[in-house]
Amino acid sequence: MKEDTNFWQRLRRITIKDMMSWTVIPVLMIIVSVLVYNRLLLTIEPGSMEANMLGSYEIGFKRVGDAITEHLRLILVSTSLAIAVAVPAGILITRQGFRDFSGLILGVANVGQSVPSIAILAVFMGILGIGFKTAVFALWLYALLPIVRNTAIGIEEVDPNVIEAATGMGMTSRQILLQIELPLSFPVMFAGMRTAAVINVGTAALGAFIGAGGLGTFIIAGIPLMRDSLILVGAILTAIMAILVDFILGKIQDRLVVPTASA
Repeated sequence: MKEDTNFWQRLRRITIKDMMSWTVIPVLMIIVSVLVYNRLLLTIEPGSMEANMLGSYEIGFKRVGDAITEHLRLILVSTSLAIAVAVPAGILITRQGFRDFSGLILGVANVGQSVPSIAILAVFMGILGIGFKTAVFALWLYALLPIVRNTAIGIEEVDPNVIEAATGMGMTSRQILLQIELPLSFPVMFAGMRTAAVINVGTAALGAFIGAGGLGTFIIAGIPLMRDSLILVGAILTAIMAILVDFILGKIQDRLVVPTASA
């Protein structure tokens, strides 16, 4: 009877802990969003410069919604393209015969991290023009390094005994990669994708400098005009988006780690 009681107590503690981990961050972000709406957006005077930039209550602050959509589009496109390029590159530098090129590939991927984003935008604006394409290219370049590095590290950390056993069973190098190395290293790879996505949320705000839209539009417009409401709306909503992206991807990552650990 006592053991049954202890079991239900442990189950209740685990359930409460899980519920807290799933609800605290979203609830806090909802509270902050409500405060932004009530204390910043609803206080904007009709016909003011802020109203022209953010929209009005009558149209539901449509420009804020459009900016959020543009920001998410920049992140999704650039991060997806980075994954499409960086994962094969990370795999390549772990293959026999290509390890000597690892320094070169990582050096190229590191360009985005070592060169300031605003400098990348300025350089490629003259080549690709202003707008969405240049912003996506800069964000893509910025996101390469964490994905390439984590892909290579994840594969390198696979137990050599597992690889040796698979080889002994007659599996080819391709089968070992697809059936053993990638599944076992995927949680580490996903951590790099998560890092890249969160970094891009903040960096995407710079896209407004070249007309790519997004939440950075309000920040860039508010600074020279000394309009605190514009700056705060852009900055706070960007921070909320970064926290929520990190939260959602973190929960996905937790689910990916569980099967690997139990195996």
